[in-house]
Parts: sequence; structure tokens; C-alpha cells
Amino acid sequence: MDQLMAMRAFTRVVETGSFTRAADSLNMPIATLSKLVKALEAHLGVRLLQRTTRRVTPTPEGQDYYEKARRVLIDIEDIDTSFSAIKQQPQGHLRIDVGGSTARDVLIPLLPDFMRRYPDIRIDLGVADRPVDLISGNVDCVIRGGALGDSTLIARHIGNAEMVTCATPDYLKQHGIPAYPEELRNGHKLVSYLSPATGRAFPFRFTYNEETHEITLRHHIGVNESNAHLAAAVAGMGIIQTFRYAAGAMLEAGTLMEILAKWRPPHYPFYVVYPQNRHVTQRLRVFIEWLVEVFPEAVKG
Repeated sequence: MDQLMAMRAFTRVVETGSFTRAADSLNMPIATLSKLVKALEAHLGVRLLQRTTRRVTPTPEGQDYYEKARRVLIDIEDIDTSFSAIKQQPQGHLRIDVGGSTARDVLIPLLPDFMRRYPDIRIDLGVADRPVDLISGNVDCVIRGGALGDSTLIARHIGNAEMVTCATPDYLKQHGIPAYPEELRNGHKLVSYLSPATGRAFPFRFTYNEETHEITLRHHIGVNESNAHLAAAVAGMGIIQTFRYAAGAMLEAGTLMEILAKWRPPHYPFYVVYPQNRHVTQRLRVFIEWLVEVFPEAVKG
């Protein structure tokens, strides 16, 4: 038995709660991973995992072994990193999750610079607005905007996006240009962004005299993906609040027209988020530092 590999297999099963997800994250067949965990249990003479039809959880002995094994694996990676950093660039595989419009308009245009700096790092980019489970999911970090409610995660602020309220000129010609936010209640059609997690529409937010006001109306159409949300507004379906970085080119071209600029929505914070109980590899560390350097200006719009 390769005890080091067995420890890695076991800790990933605990972190993901699944043999399948653990095998995927380690790029090994599930049969190999299962054999390693069974051999480890036989070697230690204790049962480490409680297997059910829905989830795999550690036994009390398994939880104790996990804490000790994780520290050992972190120490080994630190040793490897300290020596490899002297003679070579960071390398390996990074798995990053990011929302649709943020990927298209901000991160992907920036990534060639990162790849030039760190040519030995490979990236898998998961693009979706739906939040990913960082603990059980097979990702190293996520880039997300808005309020962060999970205190078990580490979040590093990487910039603020400017928000705009806008619609097509044809829509505004037909329905009129609202002079202040309350006029949205006078028959205007709203294109709302729906939370991918809850399905609820985000309210329209406006700032005036440093105070934030919310307007909640029944929307004409709701969309739970950021690129499609913008597309609905471009199709003339109503008024939208979105990121300036996403709508900027269309505003400059006249495809969309900003309204209620005096009451522009508050800035939207963005973060890079990763689990606090997982070792930060050298490749993840340089990616985070690169984001802190280049992301704020790009996301501002």
C-alpha cells in the first residue's frame, strides 16, 4: 500500500463526502481510490468511514485520523513547495468557479496575462451563476459577488463593480424615461435577476444622498443567468440593473441607454473565496495575488 496516496484518498473522501467526487478530484479510478481507503482501514485496524446511500462521513476514529493526516499532508506539500519554488515556477492544476458575465467580460480577457506569467499552471474554469459547494465540490476557489454568508470560508476582497440601470432606446421611446426611481411603479416593465440559489428576484436598488433604497415590483421577466439577463434587456423586454463591465460596450454603442444615473445603484463587491480548512497551494496563492493586482480595475467597468 502507498500510505501517502492512501492518506490523500481518504482525506479527499472526507472533504467531498463522496468516493466519486474524491476520485474525480484526484484523477483516479473510483475502484483504485476505494481499494486505497480499504487498505488504509486494514492497516490501521479501525473503520474510518461510515458509508450510507446518500453520503460518506467519517467515524469518530476517522475524524481524528483525518485531522492528523491533513496536517501531515500540509507539511509535506509545504516541504515540496519550498524546494520547488527555488528552481521552478508554480505548476499543477487549478479549478476555479465563476459567474457567467464575470467570466466572459472580466476574468477570461485577463487570463492570457496569468498564463504568460505561469505557463505551467493548467486551469479548469467552471462557469455558472449557481453557487458551488466549496467543501464538497471539486474546486480550489470561487470568484463571487455580493454578500457572503458562510463564515467557514476565507474571502478576499478583489474589487467593486459599478452598477447601472438601463434599457433600449426603443423601449424608452415607447414607455417613457423615468425621472426618478418611484416612476418605475407607473407601468414600467422590469427585467429582474433571479437568485440561482433561491429563485427570488433581486430588488432594484438605488442610492441617493448616500442612502440606499430598494424597489420591489412584479417583474415582466426574470432570468437566473447573468448573460441571458442582459440579453433580455437588449431584446427590448424592459429595464434592467446590471454591471457596467457587462453593459459598457452596449451603452457606448447606443444599444442600451442608462437611466436614473443620479440614483445609480451601490457598488457590488467581489471576492475570491476558498475553504479555510484546505491548504493553500503555491499555484492558488499566486492566482489570488494576481487577482488582487488586476481584477479591481477590470471589474469596475
